[in-house]
Amino acid sequence: MSTIIRKVITSTHIPRPRAPYSPAVQIGDTLYVSGILGLDPKTNEMAGSDAAAQAEQILKNLGFLLEAAGVSYKNVLKVTILLADIGDFAKVGEVYTKYFQAPYPARTTFQVGALPFNARIEMDFIATAATIQDE
Repeated sequence: MSTIIRKVITSTHIPRPRAPYSPAVQIGDTLYVSGILGLDPKTNEMAGSDAAAQAEQILKNLGFLLEAAGVSYKNVLKVTILLADIGDFAKVGEVYTKYFQAPYPARTTFQVGALPFNARIEMDFIATAATIQDE
């Protein structure tokens, strides 16, 4: 039987989890990032009332986790975006392109019934710690 090392990734620059989960877990070269809400780490409150402001904070918080894992936004392979209102799709897309450039990660976006703490958006991510080389 082989052994796999599980490494928890976190940062002092992100909000502390409000539930029993790890902000991110790395197994081998794969990094699984838990759903991130748009919480401002200084206030532990939502960073604005709209999806765009919350998306901006989510992606900043993601950056701190990626940095803690020794990688960058380029290492993100898959993004799942949960929206309280699918009408926010375009506004969130504008924020998204400030952090991700082509070739973009694979992505799924859909509207959900409700999000924790009345958030307008939540995102989770899968990234790699391996060196990325595009074709």
